[in-house]
Amino acid sequence: MPTYQYKCTKCGFGFEEFQAMTDLPLEKCPRCGGRPERIISGGAGFLFKGSGFYITDHRSGAYKEAAKKDNGEVTAGATGGTKKEPAASPPKKNE
Repeated sequence: MPTYQYKCTKCGFGFEEFQAMTDLPLEKCPRCGGRPERIISGGAGFLFKGSGFYITDHRSGAYKEAAKKDNGEVTAGATGGTKKEPAASPPKKNE
């Protein structure tokens, strides 16, 4: 159930109330009996923790293999476990 914030128009008392979305707004302030109005709030933030929330956690094995090839890495199954070495730069001439 969502938490709604209210502020009394008579006494200025602010309070929160747990209500179903289908419930009507409150009509009485719990402190003075005046008319409260519902305040629009930004809501609560949330934080994803643990595995399963990052793009790499949802990729297939084929996608990961293709990504390794794009980065210049060679997997053990593809060529017998050898890694691709970077190309050596040509020797410079002394002038």
